[in-house]
Amino acid sequence: MPKTDHRKNLTPTLITGLKKAKKNERYQVMDAQVPGFGVRVTDTGHKTYILRVRYPGSSTPSRREVGNCADITLTAARDKARKWRSWVAQGIDPAVEEERERQERLRQRAFTFAAIAEDFINQKLPGERRGRAVEREIRRDLLPTWADKPIALITDTDIIAMVRSKLSRKGPGAHSGQSAARNLLALLKRFFRWVIAQRTYGLTTSPCDGLRVLETIGEMKGARDRTLTDDEIFAFWRAASQMPYPHGCVYRVLMLTGLRLNEAAKASWQELKHNGVWIIPAERMKGKNAGKKQARAHAVPITDALAAVLKDIPRFNGGTYLFSTTKGESAVWIGSKVKDLLDRRMLLTLRALARMRGEDPASVKLPPFVNHDVRRTVRSRLSRLKVTEEAREAVLAHARPGIKGVYDLHDYLDEKREALELWAARLREIVEPMPRNVVKLRARA
Repeated sequence: MPKTDHRKNLTPTLITGLKKAKKNERYQVMDAQVPGFGVRVTDTGHKTYILRVRYPGSSTPSRREVGNCADITLTAARDKARKWRSWVAQGIDPAVEEERERQERLRQRAFTFAAIAEDFINQKLPGERRGRAVEREIRRDLLPTWADKPIALITDTDIIAMVRSKLSRKGPGAHSGQSAARNLLALLKRFFRWVIAQRTYGLTTSPCDGLRVLETIGEMKGARDRTLTDDEIFAFWRAASQMPYPHGCVYRVLMLTGLRLNEAAKASWQELKHNGVWIIPAERMKGKNAGKKQARAHAVPITDALAAVLKDIPRFNGGTYLFSTTKGESAVWIGSKVKDLLDRRMLLTLRALARMRGEDPASVKLPPFVNHDVRRTVRSRLSRLKVTEEAREAVLAHARPGIKGVYDLHDYLDEKREALELWAARLREIVEPMPRNVVKLRARA
């Protein structure tokens, strides 16, 4: 038993200055802030933090060591004592709870990133349209670095380092490094959401929480204002016309409508059964209004030029999708290999045009562009054609703020049809130029 007990407001300086107890004795200095918490000093000068309370299963108060004063700070010791008192108040023995937590930490360390990634690949990805591509990304980008790392030890710092390592990636795209980084961050966020949802890997929070694209990667640079020139539009249309179904058809639809890639590629036959109007349902549309997603169905007038592309599409018996490599059972996926083929064909055409002009074809380059730049090109060309802003925005299915954003599905349908017909006529002038010996006459004023 200690010879004396004192209650004081413990401080690191006070604890350091405590003298050792007399021979064969002990004494305690109890804390004025946390009841039952204090410092015990032996006759050798050894100091330990203690907590004296009535622990579960005992009828009388007893003392337990919280930690060695040389190994743990006063603040940490107080926090630990408070946590112990909270457990005791709930009838939980701190020794039992700390052992449970220790075992849980060991269990979490047994869940390596590689083991969980394999579960994700085998349980989540089969049947997904991009399942194999996602698996390749995991095996190529993540497993070499994190294979043996416990998933609970992957931090936001690790995520940032991994994502930013992609920024230096080189490729055909003008911002391929940024695109790769953004795609990887999206994959990691999705992966950790899945891990938490399984409730079996001991993970309750994601290291991706709080990581935002702009802060982690930065704004996209380089090709955000990229549009195609007349020669490039000619080369694009020629290349798309030469590409086999379904890829070439999708690219021609993009140029005629200004749709996003997947809005066109995932078209179903059911969407065309609306008397000359292609209605894309809300669940397939992307829309934002005041920072909140607000997708709406989108009506696309089927112009003569668009109808000419659609009429040549094969109709598979029982098939659902217009553009498919599986006889209509699933929608086509247009990846980088398809885009690379389009670029190569375009470059051949651009060099042929240069040769016809007497220029050096070897000096011709195709500045990098992405599929979304086709949509930007259509938007830009509609502006040149003096199409009203309302009609331009309606063609691109851009949601408008406030009450203007709440409009009937067929509002601006006539304006959209007129805009797309104007663009189809201009596109025809670009891709089907008149012979050089034909002179275009101007009407006299």
